[in-house]
Amino acid sequence: MLTDLLEKFKRMNWPLTAFMVALIVFGTTFIWSAGSARQGAFLQNIWYSYACTAVFGLFLYFVLATLDYRKLLDLFALPGYAIALFLLAIVLKVGTKTYGGQRWLWFFQPSELSKFAIILFIAHLVGPAGRESFKWFLVAGAAFAVPALLILKEPDLGTALVLAPAVLVMLLAARVWTKGLVVLLLAGILAAGLVLGTVYVAEQKTDPDRKAEIYRRLPLKDHQIKRLRVFLFPDQDVKGAGYNLRQALISIGSGSVRGKGLTKGELKALGYLPPAVSMNDFIFAVVAEESGFMGNLFLLSLFLGLLLSTLKIAFQATEDRGRLIALGVATLIFCHTYINIAMSIGLMPITGLPLPFISAGRTFLVVLMASLGVVQSVSVHREEEDAR
Repeated sequence: MLTDLLEKFKRMNWPLTAFMVALIVFGTTFIWSAGSARQGAFLQNIWYSYACTAVFGLFLYFVLATLDYRKLLDLFALPGYAIALFLLAIVLKVGTKTYGGQRWLWFFQPSELSKFAIILFIAHLVGPAGRESFKWFLVAGAAFAVPALLILKEPDLGTALVLAPAVLVMLLAARVWTKGLVVLLLAGILAAGLVLGTVYVAEQKTDPDRKAEIYRRLPLKDHQIKRLRVFLFPDQDVKGAGYNLRQALISIGSGSVRGKGLTKGELKALGYLPPAVSMNDFIFAVVAEESGFMGNLFLLSLFLGLLLSTLKIAFQATEDRGRLIALGVATLIFCHTYINIAMSIGLMPITGLPLPFISAGRTFLVVLMASLGVVQSVSVHREEEDAR
């Protein structure tokens, strides 16, 4: 048994592990730096609980890497999906409300766990051969739509939106109703453009009643409309809805090439970059101010290495379900990274999406590490098949 375990460790994709660990160390360092400017021992020590969570996640990562992902899918894909739906429903009834959303159930967020469960279940559904028809598109679409609607009820538009590209890439890779998916993708892009165009037109109106009438026709909450207005007109409300973005841009710009040094970020320390976001949604601004362009480049290089390692496993996979899992996880990490950084520099509307491995979200950290553990299992057991 020990010999078999050692063989599995030899077959692992170690660059994937190295990039993941490097990102966690990088994130823990800047969570500590951001927390050093906050009041109270609990907030200052969030980095420690994050590091402890990472140790647990690393244990889970290696356990899942050594288990056969195919058996995991056969045994747990459907039950895991059902549990995720149950938790998403329960959180709407008894969950804790924070910042206008009911997303927390005790100490974790069910919406984060659902990301992992949905990717595994979709891969299990459409991975087997012969499931390219419109019928399987409807089945997979329903499997995504039900948890997505529950997540939207929290409300958590960002999580629902970031899951959509992951599922779309998986369905395209599985060749499930390909032409229809392309049409739906184009329709989604058109709808997003129409929403942005509608907000732009509304803001040109000088009549308040007319403006309010246009906004009433949009299927968006008031805070979502505010975020779109800030995105389109960042200088319109710099002391209100656009405050966080303005301070993030100042932080990023003031970092220059080499940064001000660890813990020496002034906007975070003086509270201009609000403590509520400096360790979470806008931690990229802290990284940029303290490590500068060179630090940002190093961080993006780590993400690039992680994504390339994951995609390599996907392209070398000998079984379709494993390939789809790796593609889904890579897409999820890419979308989180792109949206968070683009949001911080004003290239996308503000959303409450964490930066993978860097933001102080412990539930999301465990989900990411577990997901990459299953991706690593795809690599290990592909090598096992080749050896046989």
